[in-house]
Amino acid sequence: MDFAQSARSTLGVEWELAVVDPGTCEMVPRAKELLGAIADPRFDKEFLTSMVELITGVHRTTDGAIDELRRMRDTAVEAADRIGVALVGTGTHPTSLWRDQEQGDDPRYQRLIRKAGDWGRRLIIFGVHNHVGVEERAKVVPLLRAALDQLPLILSLSASSPFWQGGDTGFASHRTLLFQQLPTGGLPPMLQSWREYERTLADMLRAGVLEEPAELRWDVRPSPALGTLEVRIADGAPSIDDLAAVTALTHCLIEEASRALDDGRQSPHLPSWLTRENKWRAARDGLDATAIVDVLGNEQPVRDAIGEAVERLAPIAADLGAERSLAAVTTVLERGGSAAQQRAAFARGGTRAVLNELIEALRA
Repeated sequence: MDFAQSARSTLGVEWELAVVDPGTCEMVPRAKELLGAIADPRFDKEFLTSMVELITGVHRTTDGAIDELRRMRDTAVEAADRIGVALVGTGTHPTSLWRDQEQGDDPRYQRLIRKAGDWGRRLIIFGVHNHVGVEERAKVVPLLRAALDQLPLILSLSASSPFWQGGDTGFASHRTLLFQQLPTGGLPPMLQSWREYERTLADMLRAGVLEEPAELRWDVRPSPALGTLEVRIADGAPSIDDLAAVTALTHCLIEEASRALDDGRQSPHLPSWLTRENKWRAARDGLDATAIVDVLGNEQPVRDAIGEAVERLAPIAADLGAERSLAAVTTVLERGGSAAQQRAAFARGGTRAVLNELIEALRA
């Protein structure tokens, strides 16, 4: 399989948002109308007719990508105001019912519904996907494994989906649990090489598991057509600060792993059972999670691990133009993650208060 040429650690970001009625705060199927009002190819339709996606160009710096998304956010909010809708960025919509939603007309999404039935229709979920350029194919799978080792940091920092269908799920990222129900979703197999990835993909296509490679929806996956590693584990970002934080952390961690490969310093990867347990803990507890850090069972609070990562990654952030965005990680740690913020808003005024604050957070 060909792997497109891509400059090392270049960055592209996809940010999924819900289109809601500003009066009821419920999702409304007006994405097509909003996209028409924006008239910009960087804004695209998505799985639901009440959902849009903001897609950056290719950037050499994290801060440059976030600056583009900030401008795109402003454009989207202005257009939404003009046609009488609002936008929300979060892992799941807190109250909208999945049975009330309309799926988009993309053939891939229609195939998903035919295969997954109600499990597919339940996916009122929104994420942030970071594409990081990889300069040579042989590095892709080692970097994928490195990203899985760091998964609890990325997921915990982004967790923004405690509410689902009007109730508190007990999880900081309920989106994670929903998405991994798909047969091609969730954690990838613990691949050892690009050849094994090719063989796995070919077997899945031959067996009818997939009709095209894009239907592979792992938490972290190669994107051969773009020459990137795509990290898809993060919940939707409610604000620019949340978006900058998770993007900078992801971008810098991948570059750190790439430098370790160059220097022959690759550490032993965590086994599959441990990665799965860490994902479960991060989804359940968000920034309050405790991750297992080695096969001996040693643990560390995720907050501490993220704080240490921010300090360790400072030189890499300087090289990647990520200093401003990486500083947002500290902002999120100090004010609390989105899941905690949403629960605090619920305690003050129920789900309506949660939704009102999410609408304002996107504008901030």
